[in-house]
Amino acid sequence: MEQTAYIPVQICGTGRALPKNRLCSSQLDAQLGLPSGHLASVSGVEQRFFCNQENQIDLAITASQTALADANLAMEEIDLVLCASAIPYQTLPTTAPLVMQRLGMADGQAAAFDVNSTCLSFLNAFEVAANKLALGQCNNALVVSSEVASRALPWDDRPDVAALFGDGAAAAILTRAKHEKTTGRKGIHACQMQTFPSAYDACHIKAGGTRIDIHKETESFLAEARFSMDGRALFQITQKHFQKFVSQLLDQAGWTLDDIDIVIPHQASPVALAHMIKSLKLAPEKVINIAAQVGNQIAASIPFCLDHARKEKYLQSGMHVLLLGTSAGVSFGGMALKV
Repeated sequence: MEQTAYIPVQICGTGRALPKNRLCSSQLDAQLGLPSGHLASVSGVEQRFFCNQENQIDLAITASQTALADANLAMEEIDLVLCASAIPYQTLPTTAPLVMQRLGMADGQAAAFDVNSTCLSFLNAFEVAANKLALGQCNNALVVSSEVASRALPWDDRPDVAALFGDGAAAAILTRAKHEKTTGRKGIHACQMQTFPSAYDACHIKAGGTRIDIHKETESFLAEARFSMDGRALFQITQKHFQKFVSQLLDQAGWTLDDIDIVIPHQASPVALAHMIKSLKLAPEKVINIAAQVGNQIAASIPFCLDHARKEKYLQSGMHVLLLGTSAGVSFGGMALKV
């Protein structure tokens, strides 16, 4: 397969945020009247963080401010704000302008809009920002994902599914990578997304859009305002197609798995990560795996892991990075990135 166009982009700073409220699986077992150790056993998640006093925008602001400080940039230098979350703060307007407002940015200082492809939102927003930077349409981009999964979890009938998730936010500051010869072609070497709509209903929240009329179908609206997932269907389609998808992505970059220094995957679940590591024959020490400590943070998952990898010094300048994920729809996404 022909190598795709290289996009010069550099990560200048990252940040993440967690709610203060930490919930261990053992606490949830007690609250739900389940046997001790049950939820940790079926989900693999030992703890997660849920919003209590904080809201989605609070987390986004904390992560964004941390990323700005890490990049050593003033807020006034940002001229693109992308909010990359699966679930918005409200239906209308989009979330990015509110993030811009809460950061204290001036009117007209930046363009601000949302990019939503559920769990892959950050990857796609990263690519959008990189392209706009490369075209000279902006100089410094803020990409932030903030998720409050706890608002729509099915604790009553599917506690095993609900226990997978956690709230959180993460952000990245991007700029155009200059002087390609001296920086060693930092940037995106391949980016790919494939969608398998045959599994559209495998993962959903039906309420919230126009599908169900809240005025005419109030009971149905409330009943469908909870997350639903068919884990078997998701596993089957991933097992069938994901390995080929990753091979195609690497071919586009002109890389092999041996070239990869670190893998930053969406933290779907500890079980899903273990299966990915096995099926792709990855060295476990190369894979960022923190799902047991924070749960599945939806779109915030990948940037949260990115910040974790940078701050814990797993990620060093010049490394070849593979970012991978799956999303509702169902879609696969990946990026071959040199940092």
